[in-house]
Amino acid sequence: MKVLDLIVAGGPVMYPIILCSVVALAIIAERLWALRVNRISPRNLMSRVWGWVKNSQLDAKKVKELRDSSPLGRVLAIGLINAKHGRDIMKESIVETATHEIHEMGRFLNLLGTIATISPLLGLLGTVTGMVNVFSTIVLRGSADPALFAGGIAEALYTTVAGLLVAIPALFFHRFFCRKIDEISVLMEQDAIRLVDIIHGDREADGTEGGKQ
Repeated sequence: MKVLDLIVAGGPVMYPIILCSVVALAIIAERLWALRVNRISPRNLMSRVWGWVKNSQLDAKKVKELRDSSPLGRVLAIGLINAKHGRDIMKESIVETATHEIHEMGRFLNLLGTIATISPLLGLLGTVTGMVNVFSTIVLRGSADPALFAGGIAEALYTTVAGLLVAIPALFFHRFFCRKIDEISVLMEQDAIRLVDIIHGDREADGTEGGKQ
């Protein structure tokens, strides 16, 4: 049976399931591209910042370059801008910016989680309505033709299969992205704390800042 025949056999509920699959694929592709560690939290960034600080090269141009480089760069840049106001203000500004950046990393994940939840429900709805149609047809014809009954059940189950095929990868990638965001957040927090300690003299840079993988 061709794909188009399966869609038609599944009934009207197949169309929202297909829409969910298209949206889920778009979100997964976009987040796979956006949540690359090298894009969000480059591991060589802290060494560059420390080089600027050590060589007294940190100026407005460098801060702007840092802010435009990556989400971690924006977190470090706002910390450097507020460093002159003291350790506490520097940390508060870093936390505020980091919270915003982490929120941006989670963009569309609520929608992906919703798709993972409603897709099997849509599939179940299609199956139930399909079964209702099967029994209605049997009542109207006045006979329980086994072939008609079996064929009707098979068609009714198409939506359940389709819903699960959408929901399973959507749920997997939702969990995968949430875990990845947690890991990236830890890396960003470590670099931000390291910067605060270095700027305010609580830690000596050892020349390996940002070199950890």
